[in-house]
Amino acid sequence: QVQLVESGGGLVQPGGSLRLSCAASGSILRIYTMGWYRQAPGKQRELVATITGAGSTNYADSVKGRFTISRDNAKNTVFLQMNSLKPEDTAAYYCSADVQQLSTIVIHLYWGQGTQVTVSS
Repeated sequence: QVQLVESGGGLVQPGGSLRLSCAASGSILRIYTMGWYRQAPGKQRELVATITGAGSTNYADSVKGRFTISRDNAKNTVFLQMNSLKPEDTAAYYCSADVQQLSTIVIHLYWGQGTQVTVSS
């Protein structure tokens, strides 16, 4: 099995910064695209940013220029640096990973349990 564990959420004032981390563990052969999604109360889960194994990135328009996604392939970890945070960034943030496990050619999408980010004065 594969587990994704997020950390780094919390309460921050508008204009502040937070750094989220998500570490994957388990019977992992290879991790392809990793990403961050968020879901605010009463809203659908939405894409924040993704990063491929080669380092190509994609961002939602709402976070471009403020958030930066990165990864450490040696540690199976993805990060989200969030700067200039706004109240509308308040949501539960979930990491995702496309994982090929040992002894299989199948790639499965895994999700973390979520970490809360609250931007408020």
